[in-house]
Amino acid sequence: MTQTEPTRDAVLAAADEIVEAFAATDDARYFAAFAPDATFLFHTEAERLDDRAAYEHLWQEWTDSGWRVLSCESSDRLVQTFPGGAVFTHTVDTTVDTGEERESYRERETIVFRVPAETDATGTGLLAVHEHLSPLPESSDVPAS
Repeated sequence: MTQTEPTRDAVLAAADEIVEAFAATDDARYFAAFAPDATFLFHTEAERLDDRAAYEHLWQEWTDSGWRVLSCESSDRLVQTFPGGAVFTHTVDTTVDTGEERESYRERETIVFRVPAETDATGTGLLAVHEHLSPLPESSDVPAS
């Protein structure tokens, strides 16, 4: 069976959907972009989140405490496609309201996408299966846009 290789544009559109939904603190739209078995590795959390439900639970705790995203911008974007999926890496600048104060972060993020079996030949309908967020060293020369 031949696996579909997604287009660069399809990967960027899927990544944009995630960033835009996150920036809007739109949990329904944000989590719809992730497969139920997606895993999440965040430098801010002590444990890996082994599925989307675990992250949804954590997100609910955050929002219940007053947390919300004020802005989220993606830059320094790289797309690597392969039959059946893609890897998207970027720098992400985020500002949040924690419910107590405003905080801003500059991080690097990797999102791994897979092409679902029912996807058409254009590679649309990508689902994220892994997200990894790590701090960006302050000495990094990554451009802001």
